Amino acid sequence: MEKVFIYHTNDMHSHLENWPRTAKYLRSQRAAHESANETVLMFDIGDACDRVHPLTEATNGQAITRLLNNAHYDAVTIGNNEGIGSTKKELDHLYDDADFKVILSNLVDQETNRVPDWAVPIKIYKTKEGTRLGVIACTIPLTLSYDPLGWNVEDPFITIERMLEQYEPFVDQWILMSHLGIDFDREIAERFPDIDLILGAHTHHLLPEGEQVNDTLLTGAGRYGEYIGRIELEITDHTIKKTAARVVRIDQEVEPAAHERTLVYQYLQLGHELLQKQQISTIPDLLEANWKQCTNFVKVGLDAVSEQAETELAILNSGLFLQPLIEGIVTNDDLHRALPHPMRVLKYTMRGNELETMILSMEEQREKLQDLTIKGLGFRGKVFGQLCYKNIQVLDGKEILIKGEPIESEKDYVLASVDHYLFLPFFPEISQQSDYKVLFPYFLRRVVGEYLKQHYPLI
Repeated sequence: MEKVFIYHTNDMHSHLENWPRTAKYLRSQRAAHESANETVLMFDIGDACDRVHPLTEATNGQAITRLLNNAHYDAVTIGNNEGIGSTKKELDHLYDDADFKVILSNLVDQETNRVPDWAVPIKIYKTKEGTRLGVIACTIPLTLSYDPLGWNVEDPFITIERMLEQYEPFVDQWILMSHLGIDFDREIAERFPDIDLILGAHTHHLLPEGEQVNDTLLTGAGRYGEYIGRIELEITDHTIKKTAARVVRIDQEVEPAAHERTLVYQYLQLGHELLQKQQISTIPDLLEANWKQCTNFVKVGLDAVSEQAETELAILNSGLFLQPLIEGIVTNDDLHRALPHPMRVLKYTMRGNELETMILSMEEQREKLQDLTIKGLGFRGKVFGQLCYKNIQVLDGKEILIKGEPIESEKDYVLASVDHYLFLPFFPEISQQSDYKVLFPYFLRRVVGEYLKQHYPLI
């Protein structure tokens, strides 16, 4: 009988508050196991990157790769933040400096129809006693987002079935790195009993002692780098006979690292400094941010999204604009602070009568939405704020004018907003009654930045 130890992290989202301590802990655990001649493996299950952190934004995630190197991981997989939070070019270079493998089984390059050069579909690890552990990885199949970026993402059930069949002669026990979410993981465990261990992510689930589904152990280590998962496998005759899982609460169970507060502060400062060097525009006046009003900054945002979508109508909420832009030079740091949201422009077409229904519904919800706290779904602000329109007027709460003319019931109207509106429960007409398209690859702040660059060039 031999023991194998596996450590795993997931969904850090560039929350680096605990990172110095995490890296120190993982290094020390690897050293302890290796000195005892025990097999140890360390994995990250995706969404280590999140562009809400200025250092991630400034380096297109490459700084996170270098930080992961410091923890001596064996392999990582990608989450949706790496996969669709990056352009194709950025993702192709995200792992240029990686000292670890990137395992990814259900994504291929549209141009080559092959797994990208920076990843492998499977990695087979041999334990000290020669047991072959086959590790595969699947990321959440957000087809509508991956396709425009130049990737084909496959249904994970199809991927897993193919990988199990193809590599069955070469693998004794199977491990899945799953950035799919707990519901996917449970169904995979039901459908594929050959998978012995699922390292989970995406839904930020915390399974303090794992979860057994038939013969498969499911795990999950929460979110934001608060926990590290630890798994102990007992293997006899190349077969897992016993499993045990737990999580380590980093801020309570791990000794502080040297100068950790200074390091965490420096991560932020370096990101801000790098972004401040990226000057994009010179604006003649202050662009104000006030979630209670449709300010001139919101007007610039409306013009920017309508220009990118090539339409004359736009809708945005003032709560998106978190900080003003001061008169003078505007940098990418200014835009990142003002618009940290990972949102893209949404272009959609609606028939006049359906648009009228939606606008009237928006007006009915206006007062409720203004102070409504919004969390997640790509929103990095505090409250929704005011609804703000471009070339749309509502008179007496019931008459709608489009560019000064009464709305025509049978006419098609094209609008621009942000893809965030697809995920909110307040505007179902957009997802249900419009022909919509998310415009890739840039986030809202880049769209606004390009608009400022064109209309207010650097002096």
